[in-house]
Amino acid sequence: HVQLVESGGGSVQAGGSLRVSCALSGDTTSGYCMGWFRQAPGNEREGVASIDRLGTTYADSVKDRFTISKDKVKSTLYLQMDSLKFEDTAMNYCAAVRLGFCPSSQSAYTLWGQGTQVTVS
Repeated sequence: HVQLVESGGGSVQAGGSLRVSCALSGDTTSGYCMGWFRQAPGNEREGVASIDRLGTTYADSVKDRFTISKDKVKSTLYLQMDSLKFEDTAMNYCAAVRLGFCPSSQSAYTLWGQGTQVTVS
């Protein structure tokens, strides 16, 4: 069975950078759409970025600041976060679905990690 494990969260100052990781165990990232989602206190969970065989997509709020990537050999998904803002504070989750492309709705994702906290002060 496939398991997603996030790491790399922490506390940083506004304007700083942080990279979170999501490792897949039991399988590889090949053949999967993978994405990052986040949920701030009192807010609904929202999509941040996704990556599939066709390319990458980003939420408008993080475009030009965040970069999603994956290492096929290490079966690991990354999210590089630069120029962090207070509003980026959230629990960040990685997710995946065995599709050749990423769906527009987060409800279509079938595999989820437990999350890693990112706090910007």
